[in-house]
Amino acid sequence: MDSLKYIREHMQKTIETKQKMLADEALLQRLADAAALCVEALKNGKKVMFAGNGGSAADSQHLAAEFVSRFNFDRPGLPSIALTTDTSMLTAIGNDYGFDKLFSRQVQANGVAGDVFVGISTSGNSVNIIKAVEQAQSMGIHTVAFCGTGGKLPSMCDITLNAPSDCTPYIQETHISFGHILCGIVEELMFAEFKPQ
Repeated sequence: MDSLKYIREHMQKTIETKQKMLADEALLQRLADAAALCVEALKNGKKVMFAGNGGSAADSQHLAAEFVSRFNFDRPGLPSIALTTDTSMLTAIGNDYGFDKLFSRQVQANGVAGDVFVGISTSGNSVNIIKAVEQAQSMGIHTVAFCGTGGKLPSMCDITLNAPSDCTPYIQETHISFGHILCGIVEELMFAEFKPQ
């Protein structure tokens, strides 16, 4: 194996995926709309919930932490939770109700109308994310999908952010870009007065 060749090819594909994202004006507008949706919810005393499986679970925790702690500058914390962090909760729900209800049960218990639920699924077909979206919608919770180019999830949510790739690593890299941009816009719109000059 030629490691340097692998590195260059991977980086080139990463760049190509980001260039496709940058060239898609509709996608960029949906990302701006998702940020505006979060700002509206947060200004009304609501919260942003994240969920995903595997690497997408890690992304959920990462992004919730950016909301609660800080992203680019010091400011008050923003209410956000990742539904992927509590092992007792996850194993209780998984054992009693099944893996498919891991997140929908938590949305039902913790969500309120006007919240935002962000479901992250590289395939767009994660059943527990689909069920969480259905639960959220039944409660008047806004829904945002981070996904790839396929699956059922894109057509279900209020706002869909599709990574322009069908390859899991590049979808995941794009998802964290979506998340970082979302956090940055929300932080600036909520707390412009805290931004260092």
